[in-house]
Amino acid sequence: MTAPDFFPHPEPTQSYWLTHEDDLANHRTTEELPQEADYVVIGSGYAGTTSAYYLLKDEKFRPSTVILEARSACSGATARNGGHLKPDCYLSFWTYAKMFGPRTAAQLINHEIKHLKEIKKLVEEENIDCDFHLTRAIDVFLDERVSVPTIQAYREMVKAGYLDTSDIEFWANPKEAEQVSGMKDALCAFSFTAGHIWPYKFIMHLLRRAVEWGANLQTNTPVTTLSEKPDAEGRWTVTTPRGTIRAKNVVIATNAYTAGIMPEFKDKIVPVRGIAAHIAVPEGQRPPHLNNSYAVRFGPKQYDYMVVRADGSVVVGGAKQKVLLSDSNWENVTDDSKLIEGADEYFDGYMQRHFNGWEDSGATTTKIWTGIMGYSKDFMPFLGRMPGKRGIWLNTGFTGHGMPRILLSSVALAGLMKGEVDDLSHTDIPWPFWATEERIRSTESVVQSYMAGDKHNGEKKN
Repeated sequence: MTAPDFFPHPEPTQSYWLTHEDDLANHRTTEELPQEADYVVIGSGYAGTTSAYYLLKDEKFRPSTVILEARSACSGATARNGGHLKPDCYLSFWTYAKMFGPRTAAQLINHEIKHLKEIKKLVEEENIDCDFHLTRAIDVFLDERVSVPTIQAYREMVKAGYLDTSDIEFWANPKEAEQVSGMKDALCAFSFTAGHIWPYKFIMHLLRRAVEWGANLQTNTPVTTLSEKPDAEGRWTVTTPRGTIRAKNVVIATNAYTAGIMPEFKDKIVPVRGIAAHIAVPEGQRPPHLNNSYAVRFGPKQYDYMVVRADGSVVVGGAKQKVLLSDSNWENVTDDSKLIEGADEYFDGYMQRHFNGWEDSGATTTKIWTGIMGYSKDFMPFLGRMPGKRGIWLNTGFTGHGMPRILLSSVALAGLMKGEVDDLSHTDIPWPFWATEERIRSTESVVQSYMAGDKHNGEKKN
């Protein structure tokens, strides 16, 4: 396995979400780097920004806080995902149940479902202009190798009464599934409440609020090293090309880049490159009507996700049929300046191939980009205190599924850092998220076997 180059690449592919760059993008609150701080937050994406936001929200407790970002603000994975606020309501239940037990599996799923309400509440409270929409997600299965076991598992789950399925609709009849989803060759479909958002605008609003509350934002300032232990005064030394900061507390919100700062996470959080595209019909033409978001299951481990924006254009991510052809496409890759070979042809004609009524739409790819996710070895994030390192806090490793997991994780972490709770066990954060010494020491990993999936693209059966 080749070791990744963790130093950020300077000219990434341009995400659709970054076509409207915020004026905070290259902001530095002070010309010089502060020499000391109560808190240094490393990373200005979803996890870093919300950690700072909830740390500083209470005006009675506003410690000196510096936010360090290696490139421009929120230019990493957060601004490169699909903007899909889609909880996993059922699909992973049995996997989680085998790993952690059915009760914990239900907690993991309910934790994701809660995010829809909490994000909607936050958007409304802050009056954030970020194109937030509640919608229905439709999971469509096009291969019986996936549809048959999923239907069986779902029926067993319902029979056992493990989860509240009142918000889930299910169509096992292919004709009904195709009619409801609008997708050609659908074998079955599930539908439930989800949402989508302009992720960059959402986080940049919260980042601006943190700066208004006193956070010192320093962009284009990569962290090169973090001291192995604190000094005699209990402060950690955070080193950058522009100087050092001595911090009482350090929040690691670096996701894919975590092992570059903390060697303990080598092979524990693996950088994985993903790809997405924006597709639209020609200007002045009305796109065929779609009003749901989608997950499309083409085969074992081969899936795409898709959101339909209010203007009728779509953002599609995944392209696992191309990504999984070679480990070099994704494994330990931190370079988001290059596309994945074959992705252009994959997204060209995507809507025409898969959706009824789009055959003559003229829909074409307007943007295509890559992003670097941080896959944890057990697919669970690392949240809370770093064992054995007082003052180091973790909010990282969200495995490409951070949109319905990060917000409430950051709320809990902020409460922990402010002393409102003594331990994550006093919060509603599921225990598989907790950053325990046992998890960090474990050498077991499911990333390689999961990503291998259906790499060789065996013959589709339907």
